[in-house]
Amino acid sequence: MTAQNEETAQISSGGQSLPHATALPGNSPLLRPSIPSQDEHPSRRALLVMARQPIAGNAKTRLVPPLTSAAAASLYHCFLQDILATVRAAARDVPFTPVIAYTPAAAQDFFRRLAPDFWLINQQSPARATAPDPPAAGPPPAPNPRPAPAAPQPELQPEPPAQQPERLADRLQFVLSAALEQGFRQVAAINSDSPTLPSHLLRSAFHRLDDPRIDAVFGPCADGGYYLIGVKMPPGRLVTDVQMSTPTVLRDTLAIAAEEGIRVDLLPEWYDVDSAHDLDRLTAELASHPECAPAASGFLKSTWPSMSSSQP
Repeated sequence: MTAQNEETAQISSGGQSLPHATALPGNSPLLRPSIPSQDEHPSRRALLVMARQPIAGNAKTRLVPPLTSAAAASLYHCFLQDILATVRAAARDVPFTPVIAYTPAAAQDFFRRLAPDFWLINQQSPARATAPDPPAAGPPPAPNPRPAPAAPQPELQPEPPAQQPERLADRLQFVLSAALEQGFRQVAAINSDSPTLPSHLLRSAFHRLDDPRIDAVFGPCADGGYYLIGVKMPPGRLVTDVQMSTPTVLRDTLAIAAEEGIRVDLLPEWYDVDSAHDLDRLTAELASHPECAPAASGFLKSTWPSMSSSQP
């Protein structure tokens, strides 16, 4: 029995199911939680947390320096704990299905342990992750008693370029579309870099999507991007035609929405933690309100002050 089948068997009685489905198809990219939900009326909303496994050297690299690679990864681990707690709090008031959209593909077990009550989906499209099958082996050639004349040497052909990793925009398009294809009528995705994000903003996103006059919702970030995108249909150009990680992400997105006639609503602005300046802002906020992100607050109290004092 595969891991996915084991999970399905564990919650076959009384567990939460996706809309219009009592069992996921074998090729579904969504993986069930290992802890079943007691909700007898599953929501037709889904909230995806875009998350990366906190590995030193691959997580929050823009915080190095002032942090070390190991400290930056540990801090991001705390961010994940805090944002997942925020998602759980929001789901108590506005029912939705919590999902972690994770990367890299090998991180499934890590996130299963971190949040056994969340659904999981790999950010990478299965089509990108699957290599073509090798050609079928044929019968061995018949022996030739007479040596064949030497054939001219073919020109050397350049090797095909290595497949590039999917852009954030492509991964976002994939996970949002995949969730909608499973029957959810509202799907939102949030970053995992805003550990103090208030839960009421998540609730507000779904309330705004309830309005038939609204097609999409965005939560603006102070750096020009957005911490949340909520849609009722695959976002398409709203993400695929935008250069992510630039100061004009939201502005460019809104321009495309206007071109496409997509009606957008905006949540209040918040901030994510990508730079040393953002880290200072987070430290100041948590000094007054540690309850906003308890895991990050505890880490910063024990690590960040001593590291700050050691800076020249």
